[in-house]
Amino acid sequence: MSGTLHELRPKSGGETEKITVNLGYVDLGHIDLLVQDGFYSNRTDFIRTAIRNQIERHAEAAKRSVERKSLDLGLRHYTREDLEAARAAGQVLDIRVLGLATIAADVSPELARAAIGSVSVLGALQASAAVKAALADRTR
Repeated sequence: MSGTLHELRPKSGGETEKITVNLGYVDLGHIDLLVQDGFYSNRTDFIRTAIRNQIERHAEAAKRSVERKSLDLGLRHYTREDLEAARAAGQVLDIRVLGLATIAADVSPELARAAIGSVSVLGALQASAAVKAALADRTR
């Protein structure tokens, strides 16, 4: 398979996923105070820093979990050629990624169902809506 694995730590806006976080007013006020006093450039900078600090704090446990669950770490891209090769070899892929998994835009829903047995992505899965729908019963 020609799928490439990359270590990934997003830096630019195009490589990030937007999430929504609900915070209490007092917590939000504390963040604004720290931003106002120059500790962080904005709310997003504070939140990203806090998340990275927690990830670092639990790095060993996360590493063991990644190994135990046999997760690919980072970016994993599946091309039409990858899936056709798996199907031709009689293999069914189990996609397990911590980070970003992408399935090429030219992959048909039929090919995805024939070549992919399960999908478990901790992070984000990027694929066409039709491919996501075709794999919905195989996605955890």
